[in-house]
Amino acid sequence: MSSESKPMPMRGVIYALTASLLFGITTPFAKSLLEQISPVLLAGLFYLGSGLGLGIYLLTGKLTQRQSQEASLQKKDLPALMAAVLCGGIIAPVCLMLGLATTQASSASLFLNLESVLTAVIAWFIFKENFDRRLLIGMLVIVAGGVLLSVNFSGQITVSYGVLLIALACLGWGFDNNFTRMVSDANPAQIACLKGLVAGVTNVSLAMLLGAKMPPLHFAGAAMFVGFLGYGVSLTLFVLALRHIGTARTGAYFSLAPFAGALIALVMLREPLTIQFATAGILMGIGLWLHLTEDHAHEHEHLPMEHDHEHEHDEHHQHVHADGSVLPPGVKHSHLHEHEHLVHSHAHFPDTHHRHSH
Repeated sequence: MSSESKPMPMRGVIYALTASLLFGITTPFAKSLLEQISPVLLAGLFYLGSGLGLGIYLLTGKLTQRQSQEASLQKKDLPALMAAVLCGGIIAPVCLMLGLATTQASSASLFLNLESVLTAVIAWFIFKENFDRRLLIGMLVIVAGGVLLSVNFSGQITVSYGVLLIALACLGWGFDNNFTRMVSDANPAQIACLKGLVAGVTNVSLAMLLGAKMPPLHFAGAAMFVGFLGYGVSLTLFVLALRHIGTARTGAYFSLAPFAGALIALVMLREPLTIQFATAGILMGIGLWLHLTEDHAHEHEHLPMEHDHEHEHDEHHQHVHADGSVLPPGVKHSHLHEHEHLVHSHAHFPDTHHRHSH
């Protein structure tokens, strides 16, 4: 048995926060583009831009013979990937665009925090990822902020139809995030590219069947560029974060996205800053802080396993290669490798190697 202490994987936190900022910009821009593009078509253009942009990136890497250390997707990954595409690439974005059509962008941006809650609930109770009281309290505070945003206090208290659609979108992305975690050992650019192409073609085709017309080229181009950054690059970074900190915690850090979107909406669209909006934002900020300040460490056991993913020879990868060589620390590569039985203690998240029960 070994016992050691090390800092939490801040690389995963940075990936998640950067992904959230990129995704956050899509909501206010989507609200503006909805004046020129129908909701279903806009969802399709976002994902199509994501898939085409990442496809060019991957193709350029092959043409220039740039070596990728990432493991490629395998046939066994396809069921989980297709489930992720259906939930998060087709159902969720269409619901979001339809909801945005009748909801203020700032309120919609903050209510998208519900995605992190549903992602965590699904991870904890369906996929059995570990959690503690601090995480649970943080999620409850975020829910309180979301409920506050969903209620209309002007006259009779009612729940907005647009907000319900956004909540359904959050549920779709919650399942999407958990299915994507199942394939997160593979090349994240490949995952995001395939998801973008399939979801983009499907939603654009559906929009055409429903009578939508393609907008002027500059509007379509703008939508695809926003989609490339907010859906493509963001998802690539999100998958990388899943490897390091797990599904629920990645979703929690990702809840920064609505704050970024809401602030842009307030400035760009000149939407009013209300007491209700500010209070909900404070509650959600407290919930996010509870997650960001988590400290999780205990003695745990690694069972023998075999898999293929990008790695370096750290404490969890002390194997010798088939040719007898051992690479120096810090050199990343990917190949099929085995993990021996190991028991030790250190700060960790439920990453690729720490999805154990408690």
